[in-house]
Amino acid sequence: MTRLNRDDRPYDIVLFGATGFVGELTAEYLAAHAPDGLRWAIAGRSEQKLRRLRERLSGAPDIGVLRADVSDPASLRELAEQARVVATTVGPYVRYGDALVGACAESGADYLDLTGEPEFVDLTYVRHDARARETGARLVHACGFDSVPHDLGVYFTVRQLPEGVPLTVDGFVTADAAFSGG
Repeated sequence: MTRLNRDDRPYDIVLFGATGFVGELTAEYLAAHAPDGLRWAIAGRSEQKLRRLRERLSGAPDIGVLRADVSDPASLRELAEQARVVATTVGPYVRYGDALVGACAESGADYLDLTGEPEFVDLTYVRHDARARETGARLVHACGFDSVPHDLGVYFTVRQLPEGVPLTVDGFVTADAAFSGG
């Protein structure tokens, strides 16, 4: 499968790790804000937990449930082949993420995560970038706190400057927060 036939896949988005702390928050957000006609599914190790989560979500009957496990590469390939985009919240990524990135690269499914693990990003680039380019899969890491404030700040700053001016941007973050419990 390549990007050329991705429209034939049953799901636009599959959320892997949906029953974890961040996964549930993400599933709830998707259920509340998904555009009409979005075909999406929740995925993870326990079909029973996934079904319980689906029943709590808005639009429950239309949300697919897929069982997949990082220790079962065939289940990850099957998941990736059913999705145009796979979003995952299953970490630590350096331990649990590589096989899913590989499955997405092989099947042409776009992949995104919210890792903050540079070692994982480097590892997946070395292992999967060439195949992802062949199949048209886009592998996108760090779609969360680790990158969003910085990316938005740089985007805002650059838009304020004249075009074509060489620049360097340094960023600093301070926070007064506690762990989420996830």
